[in-house]
Amino acid sequence: MTRDDLDKLIERREEGRAKQDQAILSEVRGNLLKLLSDYPDDAEINYQTGIAYDNSGMGSEAIPYYERALKLGLSGPDLERCLLGLGSTYRYWGNYQKAVETLGKGVREFPENRALQVFLAMALYNSKNYKESVELLITNLMETTTDSKLHYFKRGILAYAEDLDETAE
Repeated sequence: MTRDDLDKLIERREEGRAKQDQAILSEVRGNLLKLLSDYPDDAEINYQTGIAYDNSGMGSEAIPYYERALKLGLSGPDLERCLLGLGSTYRYWGNYQKAVETLGKGVREFPENRALQVFLAMALYNSKNYKESVELLITNLMETTTDSKLHYFKRGILAYAEDLDETAE
């Protein structure tokens, strides 16, 4: 296998993910590992290997590949998706502090990515930062909803979201 085979492997992985076909995903993981043995310092191959494990329901095995991809300087859309994948996997495995750090970095670098924000809100909840979690969820809801009743109260809802504990004296 050569580096030029990576695009075909990505397409095959996406096919396996869409069909939830573990045989395809297993085949792709094996081929990515072969490719990685020839290109161990390739950030994108490490990242794609992490995704292949994640898509197979093997998140704990994905983590080292995601981490290595980040160390090797992954950038652009791959970095965005890697931070989401790694952060959500940390959260799933109960490593809430690393999840908050990773997803927080993702939100800072890619502030328009709502999925990163929602996964961060979940990690904040898991780490008992309830206020921050709910505020982030409310903000995302209000910035994306088309519900007319919510829009009518948008200003008030967003104001309350900033200080959920405030009450009239």
